[in-house]
Amino acid sequence: MVGIGGSPRPDSTAERALRVVLGAAERQGAEVSLIGGAELVMPLYDPRTEIRSSRALRLVSEVAAADGLVLASPAYHGSISGLVKNALDHVEELRDDARPYFSGRAVGSLSVAQGWQGGVSTLAALRDVTHALRGWPTPLGVVVNSASAGFGPDGRCTDPHIQSQLETMAAQVVDFARTHAFPVPARDTAAVEALSSAGG
Repeated sequence: MVGIGGSPRPDSTAERALRVVLGAAERQGAEVSLIGGAELVMPLYDPRTEIRSSRALRLVSEVAAADGLVLASPAYHGSISGLVKNALDHVEELRDDARPYFSGRAVGSLSVAQGWQGGVSTLAALRDVTHALRGWPTPLGVVVNSASAGFGPDGRCTDPHIQSQLETMAAQVVDFARTHAFPVPARDTAAVEALSSAGG
């Protein structure tokens, strides 16, 4: 499972919420990785450009290999931050992949806002993007209202209800990934043996 999101500020509330989800997934046996806010700072996506930054290449590679995803964004003027949206735009590079875009993957979404209105609209925007990228939004999406909830030194949300929601969303992504696992193509044994005999 790959978690994508946060803000340029290290250890942002969105990133901490994302870590809760990834931690819960890891306890259920999932392999997890985080592409946090600072790692999302990359040039604006331009489909005409063939050269991609190392950060963009890592993002696309990890999404391609993942069986589940979690997206997290702070609410910026009632919607997804430009940082997160630009990162998601790079998923266009997977249009010709064996699993185009988010196909065949459950996608959990969470937003962070100083109030419910911006948080709810941002969560809806993340789910809309997931639909557009052919992903399967989890039944549960989570809004963290930072006006009333935060994260303690132990990393857990100070609101037990939100903590439980984040853990439930992690379980939904993991369960979907296990029941809809993408088949790994069989290795071409003859080709491997030929490379080995040639010293490759």
